[in-house]
Amino acid sequence: MQSWSDVMEVVVRERRAALVGYAYLVTGSLSEAEDITQEAIVRTFVRGQSRTDLDFAEAYIRKTIVNEAINRTRHRRLALSRRTQVARPESAPGHDGWVAEHADIAEALAALSTQERACVVLRYFEDMTVPQIAGALRLAEGTVKRYLFNAADKLRGYLDDEAVDDPGELASVSLTYGGRS
Repeated sequence: MQSWSDVMEVVVRERRAALVGYAYLVTGSLSEAEDITQEAIVRTFVRGQSRTDLDFAEAYIRKTIVNEAINRTRHRRLALSRRTQVARPESAPGHDGWVAEHADIAEALAALSTQERACVVLRYFEDMTVPQIAGALRLAEGTVKRYLFNAADKLRGYLDDEAVDDPGELASVSLTYGGRS
């Protein structure tokens, strides 16, 4: 049986790049993905002794990544709502030219809300069912279905219709980080 420090070392050494890639899919930002991954690893191993199974630890880190991304989005939204009470609307930057004619998967995911993106990643990259996603995100199944439906509708504008009609195509996209997948 491995100690928690051995498991942590293996996760950081061998699985960190894949976890950052996963976080990137959820957040759409490499710097935020790295930050959230580090935070998730720390939260997972802070208590130490109860996290001695590598698969359990990695699954727990992935769940923590999704939860942390959603929490950060909520905090940003709250801060923005407070700031908009003071800021003038005309000072906000425009979105002209943001969407390219042939968007890649990262751009398409960036168009989704954090909750929609989390549901899409869990459904099509983690191959979770709607009830599993609902349990992982502590949402009603109907809410998960709505997020997935809205996400598919938004993705149709960015990806060819075949990829959205066959969501398994999304999961076949390989994300590389630091030269490794």
